[in-house]
Amino acid sequence: MEFEPMIPTSSTGDKTSFAYETARKRWPIIITQAIDDVYRTTGQTDDAAKREEGKKIVNDLATLKYEVQHNRALPPIPDDGVSDVATYNQILESLGKPTWLNVSWLFSECYLYRRISTFFKLSNHWKNYDIFARQKIKTFRSSRPAVLELAARYKDLITQLRAHSTEPVSEEADKLLFTEMCEICLWGNATDLSLLTSLSYEDIQKLQGSEARKKSEANILVNDLEAVYTQLKEAKKAGKKERVVDIVLDNAGFELYVDLILAGYLLTAGLATRVTLHAKSIPWFVSDVLPNDFGALLNALAAPVPFFETATEEEELQGKVPEKLSDKEKEELAFLFQEWSMLHAEGTLGLRANRFWTGPGSFWRLVDPNAGEQTKELAEDLRTSELVVFKGDLNYRKLVGDGEWDPTTPFTEAIGPLGPGSGINILALRTCKADVVVGLRKGLDEELRAKEGGGGDSGSRKWAWNARNQDKRFSSLIFNTRC
Repeated sequence: MEFEPMIPTSSTGDKTSFAYETARKRWPIIITQAIDDVYRTTGQTDDAAKREEGKKIVNDLATLKYEVQHNRALPPIPDDGVSDVATYNQILESLGKPTWLNVSWLFSECYLYRRISTFFKLSNHWKNYDIFARQKIKTFRSSRPAVLELAARYKDLITQLRAHSTEPVSEEADKLLFTEMCEICLWGNATDLSLLTSLSYEDIQKLQGSEARKKSEANILVNDLEAVYTQLKEAKKAGKKERVVDIVLDNAGFELYVDLILAGYLLTAGLATRVTLHAKSIPWFVSDVLPNDFGALLNALAAPVPFFETATEEEELQGKVPEKLSDKEKEELAFLFQEWSMLHAEGTLGLRANRFWTGPGSFWRLVDPNAGEQTKELAEDLRTSELVVFKGDLNYRKLVGDGEWDPTTPFTEAIGPLGPGSGINILALRTCKADVVVGLRKGLDEELRAKEGGGGDSGSRKWAWNARNQDKRFSSLIFNTRC
């Protein structure tokens, strides 16, 4: 059985692709931001040994940026003591001698972040340093209006669910509530820091909140939430004692916040008895969730006044004074902290990291019989779940191998060995930020290309690239039923 699609995949050398733009524009910006972050931290430390290592890491990052911009060959990843180095280097060798600007996009982008990880892993004082932590927490703070709106909505919802837990609930109302929670979780992906490299505070707010969600409903291209709801509801009616939902996380900050809103709702509504969140094990694609990001979010909710009301350096320079939180807003944020802390302490809301999620290539390797023991254990755990939710664009690309599929290809076909027969129920919640897309009705891709900014006759699927304009963002909610 093959564990990569036997069709062409997105390449950084394809001028019609988003991969081409990513490699030439986004990657240098991301590496520059990483350099600035390490330089800043190095200047703030009094530890001479740490400072010297920081200077070396800055030089390593600068060398990496030079390699990318000057289309150098990708060198093997040095051994930093982690087993996945061998897998990366085996794939790299199989590709010949690829250069940064003419190579598989999926592999090279994963390689980029894995390579950056070695700069820190091979040090003594920076092993667990997250170069993107500042950006993640800053963007969550900038999401304040949507955070407060959803805190109020969530507290009201959970309170009502508990107050009426013994009363009969309209099936239609129940289904609509489930749909709203999933769509909130879907659109939380609008704040992906690897794409939003230059958005302003005002831009971020426009991508969030109830009004933005209402305007975006028409942009959901493939929606199988009804089948997902039926799956969870039937399991509950059948009286299954253990009903687990797994969420393979994407971005930290506001998106993790809405993931927790979905998780808390599923547990309170009885649609799940346990929710497991799957985080990354190394800094990944700028904004992806690490275990520490979960703690940072809870700490912000536990102490919202210093978090939201303390002026940042930028605000001080601009003479801005953050608006004070009302007593009601503090109470609502405290409610969320108490709820999620309690669920985590009780074990019904868990968090795990696994090296599999930061490996190269597609997720098809999850069911490879020759995979390592940790991957096999992960696959078996996921087979016991009622639902495995994959968040975000990268996870979607890894599910379908980033292949150049015909857009009408069924999702169950494009996910290869993860499709029917794998024993895994998959829901992909994805906002389009890349060329690959499957499951569309015949003719829809052509209709979208024909729209303004959609790509037209250029050969590019530009309608699926845009991350800055919510009116041009399209999404899919796709469900693969277990067989």
